Amino acid sequence: MDTDIAALTTVFTEFYYWITVALMFLIHVGFCMYEVGASRQRNHMHTLMKNSMIIPLVTVTWFLFGWWIYWAFAGGPGITGGIGHPAPDFAAYYVPWSDGMGPRLDDRISGVFFAAFLLFAWTAASIVSGAVIERIRSFAFWIFAILIGSVTWSIDAAWGWSYGGWMVELLGYHDAYASGVIHAIAGGTALGILVVLGPRLGKFAADGTPRDIAPHNPWLVCIGLFLIYTGFWGFYVACNVPLATTGYIDGQLTGATQTATTIYLTPTTLGAITMNFLMSLAGGMLVAYMMSKGDAFWTYSGGLAGIITASAGNDLYHPIQAMIIGGIGTALMYKLHFWVEKKFKVDDAVGAVAVHGYAGFIGLVIAGFVLWGHPSSPYEGFAAINPWGQFLGAIIMFWVLGFIPAWVIAKILASLDLLRIPRQVELLGLDFHNNREAEAARRTVAEAMRSDSVST
Repeated sequence: MDTDIAALTTVFTEFYYWITVALMFLIHVGFCMYEVGASRQRNHMHTLMKNSMIIPLVTVTWFLFGWWIYWAFAGGPGITGGIGHPAPDFAAYYVPWSDGMGPRLDDRISGVFFAAFLLFAWTAASIVSGAVIERIRSFAFWIFAILIGSVTWSIDAAWGWSYGGWMVELLGYHDAYASGVIHAIAGGTALGILVVLGPRLGKFAADGTPRDIAPHNPWLVCIGLFLIYTGFWGFYVACNVPLATTGYIDGQLTGATQTATTIYLTPTTLGAITMNFLMSLAGGMLVAYMMSKGDAFWTYSGGLAGIITASAGNDLYHPIQAMIIGGIGTALMYKLHFWVEKKFKVDDAVGAVAVHGYAGFIGLVIAGFVLWGHPSSPYEGFAAINPWGQFLGAIIMFWVLGFIPAWVIAKILASLDLLRIPRQVELLGLDFHNNREAEAARRTVAEAMRSDSVST
């Protein structure tokens, strides 16, 4: 009987993470459609391929070192422990040459767990991709995709998302559904690049007034955002651990077997996060609709911002709290977006810095106050959730691991003339040569068809 239950549990857990991967794939489909819809027609193919190449590049680098970084750096290292703390066996198990990184009949979980985290890495890189469309060189963007997808995001997940992360232990950091560890760091990374990259040609008038560059295809943007909403169900579920037995954790706060826990191994339920997801989505959409006076782009983006703002604490919020917090975050990010755009001449083509970065940062800070005193972990001795820990965590995510590394690398690439496309290329469109070749091919085929018709 016990053997049967153990087998069933294994199969369930394996399928649990597998289905999250399938759902999260829709996030990437959504981002591709979103970016193509937001870009102008002369840049469509470049925009699509720039984002699509995240898949092979981040997958390979995540396999080679990203996954290991997550398991190796939870303790700093040197802050609360050395490399591999608190699970040195896992760190050794997930080096690329280990047997643990290949197919094993005695390990049915590692591969799908690896894939779930990999899809998080794709998401972080895709968020950055949208902000920089129509002016960045593909090679430069792919460097940034590897940077955030397989290095900085892996570090911040180890620090603030691992059950043994030093930020959880010392700061009481709580970020159940990644307001900070994915969204704030991606927004900060995007901002660091944009400050150096500069605006698209024609974005600002001579007096500095920003011009609206409307999406080429708003319907594609709408569909893309709804696919992201759909994929976020998988995103949320992948942030949980099914069938966790906290009774085997030393110094546990509860000894119950939970049907689901957060990434921190604290108890939650899929029912709770389902209600909070929907209420935070509703709060964001309602506020964005009112503030933008019914603008479709910002209404749908506001729904996403609402989810992201509430995500830090959506395992513990009451649904009404989730709705209100989602609305507050959306209102603040909307105001900040246009203030930063006008004040600092930052051209964020899809509002990624605001929707993900500002909303994620705000969500972390709000969670510190609303959840003040709640346990951050089932381990004894770990700091409780508190405003200071959440604020410092937000700084680390957005600025230290997000903005600063991206800004430094952008400066280096710009000095080598490897960051931005040439002015003439931007004017003609990144797809100019492809379009010209395609048009020439069409003319050749048309002429051949006319010749064949005459000869017959």
